[in-house]
Amino acid sequence: QVRLVESGGGLVQPGGSLRLSCAASGFTFSRYSMSWVRQAPGKGLEWVSSTNSGGGSKTYTDSVKGRFTISRDNAKNTLYLQMNSLKPEDTAVYYCTFTMSTTNYRGQGTQVTVSS
Repeated sequence: QVRLVESGGGLVQPGGSLRLSCAASGFTFSRYSMSWVRQAPGKGLEWVSSTNSGGGSKTYTDSVKGRFTISRDNAKNTLYLQMNSLKPEDTAVYYCTFTMSTTNYRGQGTQVTVSS
């Protein structure tokens, strides 16, 4: 079955960096666009970034442009999110997600906390 497992979160000081990973299995990873979304405490889900199936097209929400980079390794069935210059407002649970037909899949998430 479809499985998405995020990792790489943690506690980091403002200005620091983290690299999130999402290991995918149970479907043909290379065929699907993939995205990262996040949920801050007490708030709804927020789209962060997406990449197409080949990884050549990338989009970002305005608040992370220039700081975050999405990438993928289709040989390893893994999606990444490199996060630099982290800010306290980036604190959230980060999820990787994709849609197959009409079904949206999301992992269990990884917590990112930016605090001094």
